[in-house]
Amino acid sequence: PASRLGPASDAERRRSVADSPLAGRYDDRIDRESAYEMLSARAARAAEEAEEAARRAEHQSARSSSGRRGGGRQRQGIGEALAKSVVRSVGRQLGRELVRGLLGSFLKRR
Repeated sequence: PASRLGPASDAERRRSVADSPLAGRYDDRIDRESAYEMLSARAARAAEEAEEAARRAEHQSARSSSGRRGGGRQRQGIGEALAKSVVRSVGRQLGRELVRGLLGSFLKRR
């Protein structure tokens, strides 16, 4: 083997880098947009579009409900719908765990 103990000299290191098939390919540092940055930008755009759509729908419903008699049921906001969904999901999970725990303790064979 063509090896030795100790560090390579600066001239040997430069020659090794210049002779490499990847010479020049990784010399420049490139800061590309990461997947996280792309996804967070997409989420921000979606949130802005949802706010705008909610604003338009609210404006439209206010305009259309002003001519109605007896008011009417108001539409859910995004936060209200999210909260309702989270509570429903947690309730389902809690119910499942309780039923499994109770049935498991009753149906255990000894």
